[in-house]
Amino acid sequence: MADRPHPSSTISGPHDGTTFSYIPGDTLAIHPSLTLHKEWTDKIDPITYEVIRHNLWNINEELGMTIQRISGSPVAMYAFDLNSSIFTEDGEFIYYGPYQLYMSGVSDVQVKWTLEYRSQNPGIFEDDMFLSNDPWVGAAHQMDVTLLTPVFWDGKLFCWITNVLHQYDVGGITPGSFCPNARDSFDEGILIPPVKIVERGELRRDIEGVYLRASRKPYLVALDLRAQIAGNNTAKRRILGLIRRYGPEVVKGVMRKIIDNAEQAFLQKLAKLPDGVWRERSYVEVAYVGDRKTYQVMLNMQKKGDRLVFDNAGTAPQVGAINTTYSGWRGSIMTAINELLCWDQLYAIGGALRHIEFQPSLGAFTSAAHPASVSTAPVQAMEISLYPAYNTISKLLSGDPELKRDAMCIGGTSQFPLTVFRGIDQWGEKFGYLLLDPMVGAIGAFSFRDGIATGGQVRSPICRIGNVEHNEQSFPLLVLYRRENTDSGGAGKFRGGNSAAVSFIPHGTDGIVQDTESSGAAIPTAPGLMGGYPANTNYYRFKRGTDIQQWLARREIPGDVGEISGEDVLLQLRQIDIQQGPDDVYEVAFAAGAGYGDPIERDPEAVRKDVYLGDVSAHAARELFRVVLAGEEEDLRVDVAATAALRRQAVVERLGREPKPYAGPRLPLLRHLTDCLDLVKSDGRPWLGCARCGQPLCDARENYKLHCHRIDRPIQAANTLIGDPRRFIDDDVQFRQFCCPACGGLVENEVCRTADPVLRDIELDVE
Repeated sequence: MADRPHPSSTISGPHDGTTFSYIPGDTLAIHPSLTLHKEWTDKIDPITYEVIRHNLWNINEELGMTIQRISGSPVAMYAFDLNSSIFTEDGEFIYYGPYQLYMSGVSDVQVKWTLEYRSQNPGIFEDDMFLSNDPWVGAAHQMDVTLLTPVFWDGKLFCWITNVLHQYDVGGITPGSFCPNARDSFDEGILIPPVKIVERGELRRDIEGVYLRASRKPYLVALDLRAQIAGNNTAKRRILGLIRRYGPEVVKGVMRKIIDNAEQAFLQKLAKLPDGVWRERSYVEVAYVGDRKTYQVMLNMQKKGDRLVFDNAGTAPQVGAINTTYSGWRGSIMTAINELLCWDQLYAIGGALRHIEFQPSLGAFTSAAHPASVSTAPVQAMEISLYPAYNTISKLLSGDPELKRDAMCIGGTSQFPLTVFRGIDQWGEKFGYLLLDPMVGAIGAFSFRDGIATGGQVRSPICRIGNVEHNEQSFPLLVLYRRENTDSGGAGKFRGGNSAAVSFIPHGTDGIVQDTESSGAAIPTAPGLMGGYPANTNYYRFKRGTDIQQWLARREIPGDVGEISGEDVLLQLRQIDIQQGPDDVYEVAFAAGAGYGDPIERDPEAVRKDVYLGDVSAHAARELFRVVLAGEEEDLRVDVAATAALRRQAVVERLGREPKPYAGPRLPLLRHLTDCLDLVKSDGRPWLGCARCGQPLCDARENYKLHCHRIDRPIQAANTLIGDPRRFIDDDVQFRQFCCPACGGLVENEVCRTADPVLRDIELDVE
């Protein structure tokens, strides 16, 4: 059967700072000496299809597990900071793996780049492999090294296998290659566009030598590379076995059908949803050492018919060391697309990509041009690109009662509070690494249930963290405690999952040197949905000259830094060369999951259980959820009358008067937009109205927030663990709440700088 057109790419060279765009129907400029296998059949019975489909999925997952078992790196072992993918012969996604999702978000671009720029010289042949870590070709940052393997059958290029693994150290001015003080990419690790490192089955020692020469730990990086080679070889053998058993046309037909079926499933969802534009705004704090500024992030998503278009217009220009390239921005958004819109297709995102456009604003810090500093991209610019996409897509999904169940609030560690440490380890060797504990994350609230405390990170569905003994075995640390943080999850009708904190001292060494590298400590980066409250911020706590050794001599371990005597030191968000000795105690706490819905609509009995279990404090139960509890511990109970009175008082405080729910006739309903907002019809025109009481708000072509009752509060009012933003930034921060002017129910919230205009988060395409 002849092949049909499908999306390809327009591709630039690796050094000009430009980017890539997908244009349906485009063709790749491949040298004629390379023949692609394009023959396939659609004569496949359903059982054969399912057997091969699941076999391909298992092959892709086995690829990642092979790397994890062979590498031995804590990054691979504990954080699963890797991913795997299978592509068609011309670079269309079939599957990418359930590991660190955004790492494979632009592996297709790297395949296409390699086809265009390497098919003639040095050529692409059977048993070749190409290595790449250039963020302007497709890596997330320099440490995420991609290995691309063409799979040939009968002399033709049949498909591609790729994997990505975060390497221990690839150079740069900071050990571990996260470089918070980098001025540009020349201060960071080596940049390698796709280069043939395995030729006709033989590892090229000359290329490997160039690659390893930049690393402080070349033997560990060499082991990582061999793990990646083994993973790709394993997957290649499995795919060739499938071809031998079922024939190349059948296997290729299954690959095509996987993509086609995923495309149809995606289109069926889009058909149920309204057209319009959805927007989300967020911020990154502190771009370089000594900085106190904030940098706006905008994500704009347009849904029109069978297409989604994403752009980042309005995002601050590239600056300091917080940037990512287009590849990081696109890969981040693809993670949210995959999990919210394509989860039912076993991560087969290729079908959806046929109907998605990415329109980057080049030079913005979420689509930076060469030679911007990008080594910290995954923990700042990429996460701040990823998590707003959850809000825009979730609000879009809320327009359909069935798809609304797939909506999910922003999860934990929406800005990774990175701790980079280095020094001499317990064996007397130099080391440089990062604390992986924030991978424990948290899952944000859903539209029908609470989130999950310390439930991992949504960008890495099967992630985990090393246990305490592994951390202490690998590094010169003594962990004092690792605990969940009460009140860290966002309040709401459904609570966001709580996150955690970890504290340690140096052990087996005279001291270690640290750098902080974080954002989300002044402005929460996990705002809620439908009136839900934001989660806590990241924070660091540091005490010098403590009495911790006396605690240990008494065989006691503190449960909180506050229990230890010593000098409190405020660590800034991009502070370098922090000296920590054996008497200095360090703690880092991670942002949690956001809340969904008005907190005063949460079941009071659920709040009582929260307090009983230690997930919510009695103080937060009263101040945020407005629940009055009586008794203690086993006798804890809800004072029903006092709770009802306190919740009514909360509505009066919002409005500044008694609520007056709309008493007029309900306008004809066109569709529910969110749990709080309806699209209705008034005098033949579409209007927006309160979903609770029916109060008409405004013409559907206007910004509904401008017709709600607005309350401006300090950001500390949103979560009991949020501190004064002025410790880190100069901008004032605000918690804006928009409620129905009649009944007082919350419609939506904003977390923003005080000087910023009201965001129009939903703009419907209506007549």
